[in-house]
Amino acid sequence: MNGMIKILTIIGARPQIIKAAALSRAIKNHFADKIHEVIVHTGQHYDDNMSKVFFDEMNVPNPDYNLGVGSGSHGKQTALMIEKTEEVILHERPDFVVLFGDTNSTLAGSVAAAKLHFPIIHIEAGLRSFNKSMPEEINRIVCDHTSTLLFTPTKTGLNNLVREGFNPSSKPPYSQDNPGIFHCGDIMLDNSLYFADFAESKSKILENNRLEKGQFILATIHRDNNTDIPERLNSIFQAIHEISVGENIDFILPLHPRTTKILRQNLTDKVFRTITDNPKIKIISPVSFFDTLVLEKNCRMVMTDSGGVQKEAYFFKKPAIILRAETEWVEIVEYGAGICTDAGIENIIKAYRYFTWHEPVFPPVFGDGRAAEFICRQILLRH
Repeated sequence: MNGMIKILTIIGARPQIIKAAALSRAIKNHFADKIHEVIVHTGQHYDDNMSKVFFDEMNVPNPDYNLGVGSGSHGKQTALMIEKTEEVILHERPDFVVLFGDTNSTLAGSVAAAKLHFPIIHIEAGLRSFNKSMPEEINRIVCDHTSTLLFTPTKTGLNNLVREGFNPSSKPPYSQDNPGIFHCGDIMLDNSLYFADFAESKSKILENNRLEKGQFILATIHRDNNTDIPERLNSIFQAIHEISVGENIDFILPLHPRTTKILRQNLTDKVFRTITDNPKIKIISPVSFFDTLVLEKNCRMVMTDSGGVQKEAYFFKKPAIILRAETEWVEIVEYGAGICTDAGIENIIKAYRYFTWHEPVFPPVFGDGRAAEFICRQILLRH
């Protein structure tokens, strides 16, 4: 431990476990004698199905701490996470606190570390949807503006930071008042490239759901403003039904248990009966990261409100129908590989038809699949 840099990695949601896998793997394979990682799981989304399987499957070291926070209102959940994260930071006294993305765990970690004057590393910095009604937008802005080292996956992210006053020419020593910003590529590309072939050999998701390669659409819906607003949810599912019947194509929807419960509550009786009676719409439980990769790699296109799934669709050269009015991954839309439809039936159907006749291009805007190694080298250089 003498002379090693200690980082405290804070994760709380499934996508963060996956991102942490890339960083942990880079440390284990290339920097084990220089960087010591302590992993904290806040418990934001923790249960055996939603998290433990991810640690096992992704070969992520088990968390050194599980704060056991669980779900709750934004205020209660974040407050409890701040309190418990502070205790761990003071006990471990790391050289850096590492945060990913834009969840409540990210926000709590940034507030706790910044007020205790421990330097923050933010991975996936600089992303902006320019919609502050989204809690994720607030979380990512707060984290960026309390961080010491900021690693952005895209040039657009770097430009966003510069526009907000970050100095691209800042020099060490870096601090909260003199942060360093770096364009490193996307850490999720590291994982998609690393695991894609292995996932295909291991997964039975296509056979188990009788899906033919290139003959189905992967749909994911989880954002509150889609699931919790009945008009929007009905509109999305009406579009899914119309496309599945009119175009004779299967849909597979791995839905969070909460969303599955909400379908009965927020869909009209007519729409609920229509989708449950439609054999081409397959609603299943959440799937593992490997199964997700296989679905993304073999689908015809993706329909999603998830930022992560948009990106992974791009990695596998699949067009994305984005069920939001805007996206923080603007390159996907700029290159014509994704269309923001929001929740309108006509817009969704129109986007599907566009992609059946137009083949998008997928320039390599997300880096070379070695973002985690770049991040580790910068940590060592800047300490």
